[in-house]
Amino acid sequence: MPDRVLPSSPGPAGGNAPSPTTDKTPRLTTDKAAGPTTDNAPNPTTDNAPNPTADNAPSPTIGNAPSPTTDNAPNPTIGNAPSPTTDNAPNPTTDNAPNPAAGIALDPATGRPAGRAQALVLLFASCLSVLGSVLLAPVLPSIQQAFAGTPGVAALTPVLLTVPALVIGLTATVAGRIVDRLGRKRLLVGALVVYAVVGTAPLWLDSLHLILVSRILVGLTEAAIMTCCTTLLADYFAGPLRNRYFGLQTVFTTVAATVFLAVGGLLGAHSWRTPFWLYAVSLPLAFLAARHIWQPRRTTAAALPPLPWRRLLTPVGVTLIGGLVFYVLIVELSYVLDGIGVKSSSTIGFVSAIASLATAVAAWSFAKVARFGPRVTIPAAFVLSGLGVLGLGLAQSLPVAVAGAVVAGLGNGLLLPALLTWALGSLTFEQRGRGTGVWTSAMFIGQFVCPLVVLGLSGVLTGLSSALLVVGAVAVLVAGGTRFIRA
Repeated sequence: MPDRVLPSSPGPAGGNAPSPTTDKTPRLTTDKAAGPTTDNAPNPTTDNAPNPTADNAPSPTIGNAPSPTTDNAPNPTIGNAPSPTTDNAPNPTTDNAPNPAAGIALDPATGRPAGRAQALVLLFASCLSVLGSVLLAPVLPSIQQAFAGTPGVAALTPVLLTVPALVIGLTATVAGRIVDRLGRKRLLVGALVVYAVVGTAPLWLDSLHLILVSRILVGLTEAAIMTCCTTLLADYFAGPLRNRYFGLQTVFTTVAATVFLAVGGLLGAHSWRTPFWLYAVSLPLAFLAARHIWQPRRTTAAALPPLPWRRLLTPVGVTLIGGLVFYVLIVELSYVLDGIGVKSSSTIGFVSAIASLATAVAAWSFAKVARFGPRVTIPAAFVLSGLGVLGLGLAQSLPVAVAGAVVAGLGNGLLLPALLTWALGSLTFEQRGRGTGVWTSAMFIGQFVCPLVVLGLSGVLTGLSSALLVVGAVAVLVAGGTRFIRA
């Protein structure tokens, strides 16, 4: 990263840097000639002047030689005076910055490097975004029945499930600006507390419209949480460690989606309100974040540097398509299985679990393949996802559908961390929050429009199979185009 250098790297004029006018240069004048401005200072042309290639030659501004204009006046770059780029002087671009050798940032207060505690808090907090999108799926029919007298209930009830993702897509960019301006930790802890309040609100709300408002607020807090978590992972870790945790972020959210879906169904058997208690899980996470998360660097009121839009627009545009492709497997797999005659809920759940496992395995392995760079990982991810979706579109039997789901799952596991690494790789600390917000917006907008695009294509063409063939073909074409990206 451009802003990550060693805290105590020597300045250009410090230490033992060889001097071009030092002691062993052949003398052109007599041995005892005095320098023109000093008493006993070595003449730059004297016999004992240091050789410019000598290892330990003193710098012309350090050592015990008198200054040519001040004799014994202190030189700001010599003696024990701290150099602006050396010693213990604070450097705005180095102090508490990540150590590029280790790829880990240091806590400004304690000097300790970021570690497993910080990573786990951020990874678990990242799972809250999928809690909002899958938890209510099993209880939507019960909610619709409970508010049967509300006008437009058939249209409003499904929106309860999808509106948080839409709000994330629309507001994550704003959250990114707040992250860069006010700092990561304060926004994260505050959003986790508010998330618990608005997430559990339907437990006592008796209006479907008010519940919808609470879901919009859930989306706002999720936008802040996702932006903060992803930005902090990029702040704390660099290089292979960052790739590893970006992959683990996909692993955690994929597994969490499966777990939350199952738990939502179990709790929904008691009452449609009961699953909303799970939103309170953000309170212990807020406590852990307050204790273990730290602001990587003090923010200032100075104007934020502009985003490098010329470099960022291509990754963001590809991410918009990637979000759509990623969500096809999640949304359409059950419809594909139903279309080939698989009616058993347990079988559909089993195939979905296999696909989720493939996603987790590929995301887990991302750290190992990330060394090939975006020119390899992004095309590979789109090819796998595209071929998997094509397989789902062509499936006429359960084995073919399972094979397509597994291949698409493998592609999905590589897709998110590869896109995220590409988008954030060139951003500085001061740009990273806004860049993460823009990327998050693109990803969630793509996910939100996925079912709408597939539905529209199904209507224009000859059904779901044809729509999936189109989406799969587009993914493969994108893979070909991204092969020539500038990493």
